[in-house]
Amino acid sequence: MDLAQEKKSFLSKFKEADSQDSLNSLKIQYLGKKGILSSLMSQLSNAPAEKKPELGKSINKFKSLIEESISSSLEKIEQSALNEQLSNEAIDVTLPLSPDVGSYHPISLIANEISNYFKNKGYVLREGPEIESEYFNFSALNIPENHPARDMHDTFYFDNGNLLRTHTSPVQIRSMELESPPLKILCPGKVFRCDSDQTHTPMFHQVEGLVVDKDINFAHLKNEILEFIESFFKDNPKVRFRPSYFPFTEPSVEVDIKGENGWLEIMGCGMVHPNVLKNVGLSPEVYSGFAFGMGIERMTMLRYQISDIRMLFENDLRFVIKG
Repeated sequence: MDLAQEKKSFLSKFKEADSQDSLNSLKIQYLGKKGILSSLMSQLSNAPAEKKPELGKSINKFKSLIEESISSSLEKIEQSALNEQLSNEAIDVTLPLSPDVGSYHPISLIANEISNYFKNKGYVLREGPEIESEYFNFSALNIPENHPARDMHDTFYFDNGNLLRTHTSPVQIRSMELESPPLKILCPGKVFRCDSDQTHTPMFHQVEGLVVDKDINFAHLKNEILEFIESFFKDNPKVRFRPSYFPFTEPSVEVDIKGENGWLEIMGCGMVHPNVLKNVGLSPEVYSGFAFGMGIERMTMLRYQISDIRMLFENDLRFVIKG
C-alpha cells in the first residue's frame, strides 16, 4: 500500500465531503479498526529495519492529518448548523408588541384591582424585604417563641436565623417604626410557607392593610371591609364576621361570604393588639388601629372560578393570552 497515494486519495475524498455523514464515513474508512491506517501500520512490520522509523513517523503524520482535518471540518459544520438554528429561532425583542396578543396574569390583575381600590381610599403602598428577621416577622407582632407559626413545618428558615417572611405584616411593623400616626398603608407582596396542595402553594401573594390613628374602633374596620366586598364582588354577597384568633390583633375576626356551596373565608382582620403598638413605641392609651389581610390567589380563584391554585403557577398561556 503506497502511503503517498493514500494521502493523495484522502485529500481528494476529504475535499468532496461536505456533510457530517460523509465526514464520519471517511473517518471510519481511514481510522476504523479495519481502515486504511490499520493496514499501513500492519505493513510497517515488513519494512526494512532502517526504513521503519521514517515510515512510522510518516504514517503518524498522516494519521494526525486525517484526525485534524475531519475534526476541524465537523466543528465548522456543527457551528454553521447552530448559527442557522439560532438565526431561525431569533426573536427581535425590539419589535413592538400587539396589545391584542397578551394580557396581565390573573394574579396581577386582581393585585392591581385591590391596590387601586385602597389607594383611592387614601391608603399608601408600602413594601419590605422578603427575607426577614424573627423580630419583624414574629416577635414584634406579639407572636411568642412557642407559637406554632414559628414551627419549621410552616416557615422557611436560613442557617443564620433569618427566614422567608410568612406574611406581609413585617412591613406594617417597619412602617410604624419609621412613620408617625395617622397611618394608612397597604402592603402587597410575596409570602412563603411550607405548604403545597390544591389550595396552598409554598409561595403566594398577600395584601394587608393597616390604619392607625386616634379613636379608631371596630366600626371603622367593619365598614371598610363591607365597602371593599361590595366593590369587589359586585353581587352583594352575604357577609359574616366570625370570631377568631390572631396574636397581633384583639379582637380578631375572619370574614366569610356566602357562596353556592356555603360560607367561604376570604380574609382575616382585627384591631391592632396593644402589645404591637407598644413594640413600635406607640401608646395604646392614645392610639388604636385595625389591620386586615387577604390572599390574592384566593380572591383570584373566586373572581375567575378557578378550582386548583396550582393552575395559576403552571405557565398556562390561556391565562394571559386574550381570546
